[in-house]
Amino acid sequence: MDFMSYWQLSDMVTKGLFFILLILSLLSWVTGIIRVLQSRKLAAMVADDLSQQIQAKRSDLNGKDTATRRLIIEQTLLKHIGRYRFASERGLPILGTTAAIAPFIGLFGTVWGIFHALHNIGVSGQAGLGQVAGPVGEALIMTGLGIAVAIPAVVFYNLAVRINRRVMYHANDRAHDLLAQSTEVADAQQSSAQQSTAGSNSSATPAQSATGMSAERQDIQSSEHYHKSAPSQLS
Repeated sequence: MDFMSYWQLSDMVTKGLFFILLILSLLSWVTGIIRVLQSRKLAAMVADDLSQQIQAKRSDLNGKDTATRRLIIEQTLLKHIGRYRFASERGLPILGTTAAIAPFIGLFGTVWGIFHALHNIGVSGQAGLGQVAGPVGEALIMTGLGIAVAIPAVVFYNLAVRINRRVMYHANDRAHDLLAQSTEVADAQQSSAQQSTAGSNSSATPAQSATGMSAERQDIQSSEHYHKSAPSQLS
């Protein structure tokens, strides 16, 4: 049975199912190719993009304490990772829906073709090959079309999900590294600030001791002067 014979034997329901499967097939192929290419591109640039986002946030972290810096960096990383996840999942519902419903659409066409075969047998009253060959062939073609549409959608869906897992792995790995680096930088700044404070305190201590020694000398001189002048006053 060639395509023209099949098209002449099919009714409006079968033709409608055929066009539905054709549209789903085109959507799955276009969406699958675009999704795989974009996911591969995202997996290659997600780590560097996270580093650039945190680097652009450095100016807002000046003067912040360690806890505030860590909170800001965590929120920034979570926000961008959520955006990467949303971008990597675009188009997946189309692939998943096509993979799920295409076999059932083909199965419906199969049931419809068998119904035509039984109807022809009932009308003609004969169960010959001529009465059932066309409807049964129509049913088998619809089954094949449903499977042919579903298989590429499943393959593209699994490929996209696999690449998206790699995207999330790279994003989370770089996020942990950036968070650890920010903590180390904050600790280094805090320790340098403590050292500078300690240095200023140590430089102020000799001046205070010198001031105290001069005050003691003044007290001793005044007491000696008092002892020298006291006998003259008593005499």
